[in-house]
Amino acid sequence: MPKNKKKEESSSSDSDDGPVDRNPPPEKKAKMGSRTDDKEPTWVLQGKKLVKVREFKGKVYVDVREFYEKGGELLPGKKGISLTPEQWRKLLSLGDEINETISTMC
Repeated sequence: MPKNKKKEESSSSDSDDGPVDRNPPPEKKAKMGSRTDDKEPTWVLQGKKLVKVREFKGKVYVDVREFYEKGGELLPGKKGISLTPEQWRKLLSLGDEINETISTMC
């Protein structure tokens, strides 16, 4: 009799639920230009290209880098650049001039 009860219990569940997904889909990626919740302030440029403000050996850097996924974790790749706050500010000050040059070339 207990075997029948188990069958009845399993058949009494909603059949609308569909099969149980044992491999849930990965978390949605952050939208382009949005800030992510991380221990380091992080912004997504596009895909796995990120901007992070991080500390390394007691100094602060703005890290613009392409990341790769390994074991479900995003790790920094070789493609990228780390700028000191002074270099970052200099790059920002050149923004208008760079934008004008881009406009003339496109």
